[in-house]
Amino acid sequence: MPVPKRKTGRSKTHSRRSTHIIEAPAKSTCPQCHQPKLPHRVCAECGYYNGKEVIDTE
Repeated sequence: MPVPKRKTGRSKTHSRRSTHIIEAPAKSTCPQCHQPKLPHRVCAECGYYNGKEVIDTE
């Protein structure tokens, strides 16, 4: 198996890892109650998804 001849420098390592960042999850608004929610998930406030009540919230 081939082995690198020289050590990889810090600049090369840091530039490769520059895209390894953590981002906050995307938010969307519920069309029923206009509260922020995660996309493609049931709204925790009103229980609606895709215009239908999926879970009963009281």
